[in-house]
Order: sequence, then C-alpha cells, then structure tokens
Amino acid sequence: MHSYPVTVHYEDTDLGGIVYHANYLKFIERARSAWVRSLGIDQVAMRREGVVFVVHHIEAWFQAPATLDDALTVTTSVASSSPARLVLEQVVDRDGLPLFRALVTLVSMSTEGRPRRLPPELRALSGNT
Repeated sequence: MHSYPVTVHYEDTDLGGIVYHANYLKFIERARSAWVRSLGIDQVAMRREGVVFVVHHIEAWFQAPATLDDALTVTTSVASSSPARLVLEQVVDRDGLPLFRALVTLVSMSTEGRPRRLPPELRALSGNT
C-alpha cells in the first residue's frame, strides 16, 4: 500500500466550502503517479519506448466531505491485475475517516492505441509475469 498526502487548498473547494467532486479525481491521479514513481517506473522513459498507461474505467463513492485546509491521505493498493490491466483501490481519508473511494482500472497501451503488457514491475505485484 502506498500513501500520499494532500492538503485541501481554497481552489479545491466549491461555493459551499467543500472539496468539489471532480478534484478527488485530481488527488487520486497525483497519488497514482507518485505510487508508480515509488516503484521505480519512469513514465517518461516508458512513453519514449511507446508505452503509456490509460484510465479505462473508474467507479467512485463519495462518503463524506473534505473542507479547506484538511490534511488528507490517499492510499493506493492493487485490487487485481492481468498482464495488460491493473485495478487499483484508492481511498482518500482524513484522520482515518474514509471520505472518497475509487476503483480505477488502468490499461497499458502503445502510443498508437494498441494493448501492451504492463511493465514487469507491475506484473510482479500480483504474480502476473
């Protein structure tokens, strides 16, 4: 499991003073990028080699609001995978209270749009080599 800290800024909130729903997607995207980087995967080098990650599907559950200056944590863990697909569970919490949860399906593709195998570092996480 990977943890990523997020602080809620004024620009993240709506007129009601709570985090605007679409900003949770930004929070979890940043956490996914940090998680991939923590595994030693260089996405810039991958792209140069013609391979990219694409979000294929997201299921999201809003459970409680976050507000200005809240210190949040996004945790990322592997829910399931196949040689070319990875499903991540991402939870945004405040002091252990879950506020938002998402299941994010990522696929590995060539820059021309064809399916590709996941990098070995990701396949190894679930035994798919």
